[in-house]
Amino acid sequence: MPTPELLAGYHRFRAAVWPERRVLFERLASEGQQPPALVIACSDSRVDPAMIFGTAPGTLFIVRNVAALVPPYGPDSAYHGTSAAIEYAVTVLEVPNVIVLGHAMCGGIAALLSPQPTQGAFIGPWISLARPAADRVLACTPVSAAQDACEHEVIKLSLENLRTFPFIAERAAAARLRLHGARFAISTGILELLQPDGSFAPA
Repeated sequence: MPTPELLAGYHRFRAAVWPERRVLFERLASEGQQPPALVIACSDSRVDPAMIFGTAPGTLFIVRNVAALVPPYGPDSAYHGTSAAIEYAVTVLEVPNVIVLGHAMCGGIAALLSPQPTQGAFIGPWISLARPAADRVLACTPVSAAQDACEHEVIKLSLENLRTFPFIAERAAAARLRLHGARFAISTGILELLQPDGSFAPA
């Protein structure tokens, strides 16, 4: 049973939002979805891609996981939820854009940089995907600035890993798919976009 607060929110949705959006939902139900973008974002409750981009239902195909990580292409008998969602968005829905959306104060990045081993059966191995980014940062960045720098570098790493998927590399080479990096600052609301030279600049 959802919490009373969540149920109250649902009733507000039915009373105020649903009547205004009913035609949109009916169209999405009958015609299916054709989102123009796949967003790979962090699971952090403070970072809502639909709110940040001000989008309506049917606009974003969203995949969320700890630290907005993309694993390298590696089909095997294991379970690959993030890779499956990427494959579906790109090969079935044929989205023309993929956005990796990181954010400031990311707990996953903090765990990666912590001198203490991450506890849990799944968090540590998952976060270790970002170790190459952390190593690059720690080799040339003071520890005091490592969190911020690593958040940016992990976005670049996820984009690098996206390009290891054959169906992404093929579509990107043919200009049928564009890859983007972005980082959201929770405390200021500023969205930074990855530039061609590897820097980030406010949108």
